Amino acid sequence: MTSITLIISTYNWPEALDLVLKSVLAQTRIPNEIIIADDGSSSETKELVTSYISKFNCNLIHLWHADNGFRKSAILNKAIIKTSSDYIIQLDGDCILHPNFIKDHANFIEESVYLYGSRVNIQESYLPELYSSKNIRFSPFSKGIKKRTRAIHFPFFSSFFKKNIELSKKLRGCNLSYWKKDALAINGYNEDMEGWGREDSEFVLRLINHGVKGRRLRYIAIVYHIWHIEKSKDRLLANDKIQQETISQKIIQCKNGINNHLDSL
Repeated sequence: MTSITLIISTYNWPEALDLVLKSVLAQTRIPNEIIIADDGSSSETKELVTSYISKFNCNLIHLWHADNGFRKSAILNKAIIKTSSDYIIQLDGDCILHPNFIKDHANFIEESVYLYGSRVNIQESYLPELYSSKNIRFSPFSKGIKKRTRAIHFPFFSSFFKKNIELSKKLRGCNLSYWKKDALAINGYNEDMEGWGREDSEFVLRLINHGVKGRRLRYIAIVYHIWHIEKSKDRLLANDKIQQETISQKIIQCKNGINNHLDSL
């Protein structure tokens, strides 16, 4: 059985991370390891993670670096290096997991293939009830969600989605999995991409340039994304330019990536 690490990226939102970790505990398959990739949160997040350590029968690691702006690419690179597993499932700390999330990804693991799944949106108006009830169980008929068809869990239908070499507009870094060796081969995330936008798609484009195909996990591997105010997009144009260079030059390895951290962890 392939060893799996779940990497959860977070920044100063312990209320959401609490629900995410609660949903990980409810998984039908628990990962071999969990790494909280913390982009500079306050001590409240560390305290929350510490409170969960004894609840898991796998390693739960809190990996933190100082808050110096949006540096998600850097903390993900540090987490990729840190993992002891062969395969990585990547998640954002504002996404509650369907009970079969880990199992669904695991069932479709294949050499030279990355996987990406669906995201159901939890609406802003439902947040007070979400936090008071600490609800982690949703269905297509649950209140407080939209994009309801994405909440349908029907594994048979997923078998009709085939591998391809195109970057899908449906891809989200909050529901993504890949082999650690493939991430290392492309030098991980591009740390020239600071600020929100394109860091996940540029990473996947280099996986594709490396010969890794993608497969969409539709009707399985579902996450429920908690509403929040959108992050600043002031770096989006600069990150777009980097992504376009990756496409036009068929870049596989970024220059500023995992190599920055090989001696520090």
